Amino acid sequence: MNGLTIILALVVILSAIGTFSSFKDKNLMGILFGLASFGVFGWFTIMTIVEQGYPV
Repeated sequence: MNGLTIILALVVILSAIGTFSSFKDKNLMGILFGLASFGVFGWFTIMTIVEQGYPV
């Protein structure tokens, strides 16, 4: 499951970048979906690290 943590963390980073670019473009749907994916995948990443441990 250590690979899952890395993949989820990459998705969180990319959603943060997408949300920031949506703020710059004033794209409301992009902001909403970016924040939603940041929240959901961020939570999954944190809980995966808590349950499975940090990938070494």
